[in-house]
Amino acid sequence: MTNERRRELAERAAAVREALAGAAKEAGRAPEDVTLVAVSKLHPASDVRDLAESGQTEFGENYVQEALAKQEALAGLPVNWHFIGGLQSNKAKYVAGNFTLVHSVDSSKLAQALHKKAASLGLVQDILLQVNIAGEVQKSGVPEKSLPRLAEEVLSLKGVRLVGLMTMPPFFDDPEGARPVFSRLRELRDGLETRLGMRLPHLSMGMTGDFIPAVQEGATLVRIGTRIFGERPPRG
Repeated sequence: MTNERRRELAERAAAVREALAGAAKEAGRAPEDVTLVAVSKLHPASDVRDLAESGQTEFGENYVQEALAKQEALAGLPVNWHFIGGLQSNKAKYVAGNFTLVHSVDSSKLAQALHKKAASLGLVQDILLQVNIAGEVQKSGVPEKSLPRLAEEVLSLKGVRLVGLMTMPPFFDDPEGARPVFSRLRELRDGLETRLGMRLPHLSMGMTGDFIPAVQEGATLVRIGTRIFGERPPRG
C-alpha cells in the first residue's frame, strides 16, 4: 500500500506541476516562477514523506499542533514548511522559526507576536499579509483600506520580513469568478511596492479549484491539497 500511495501522490503532484507550468507559459511567465505548496493538513506524515521522496519540497499546514507533530516526526526531511491557516497571536510563539513562511498575517498584534518570538531566537521570520479582498466576514484578512498602514507597521519590526501578500477568494463554480480577486491582489502588491520602495516578490493565491487564473494573474505560490492528496479526512 505504501508503494502504491507513493506512486499515486507522485503522479498527482506531477500532473499539477504540469498544469501550473502550462498556465504560466500561457501568461508569458517562466514556469519556475510558480511554486507548488502541497497542502498536507489532516493528511498523515507518511504522505508528506512519500511525496517528498518524489521531489516535492514545499508543504502547507493550517493547524499549529498538527504541523509541529509532523515536523517532529519528519525531522531531517529536506522540506520547507508553510503556515497557511488562521493564526491567533497567542500561538505565534510556536510558529516563529518553525516555518519557512507564514502566509496568514492579518493584524499588527499577530505581526508583533511573531516579531517578538523570532527576535528572541535571533532570527527573522518571513511573512505575507493576508488581504480579505472580497470582504467576507467569515474569512481572515486585513481589509484593503487597512493594508498600507499594516505593511508600514510591519516594516518597523526587525523580527519579521514582509515578502508579499496572500488572499483567499470566495468560492465560485466557475474558476474565472476568482480572477478579479487575484488581479486585485497583484494591483495591491504593486501599489505597496511603490509606496514602500521595496520589492514584494510573492503572491500566495490559487487553490485546487482556481489555480489556473491565479497563475495567469501572477501567483508565485499556489496552495493545492485535494488535487494531490485526495479528500481530507474529518478533523478529529
